[in-house]
Amino acid sequence: MLENLSITEKQILERLRTIPDPEVEVNIVDLGLIYEVKHNEEEKEILIIMTLSARGCPVGDTIMQHVETVAKAFLPEYDVKVELTWEPQWTPEMISEEGKAILNM
Repeated sequence: MLENLSITEKQILERLRTIPDPEVEVNIVDLGLIYEVKHNEEEKEILIIMTLSARGCPVGDTIMQHVETVAKAFLPEYDVKVELTWEPQWTPEMISEEGKAILNM
């Protein structure tokens, strides 16, 4: 999903690494919550498709708002859409090696 990213999409993803999941203190990228980052230069749009580690996550809305804010701060002239998906369902196997190291997995 996070393959073949453009330079701008990679830059957006790096900025999203600054957002921790407050419940586990691992950033949301290494936690595997970001599924897609799409940058459309012509339409001046950024689309970020993500999930949460669990339905009913008490901080889900806050995390999604933070994603929008961080992307918008990077490219303020763009419209930023953050979409929540439950497919595929998040599993701990989606955590990066860096995230697993932080969590001692």
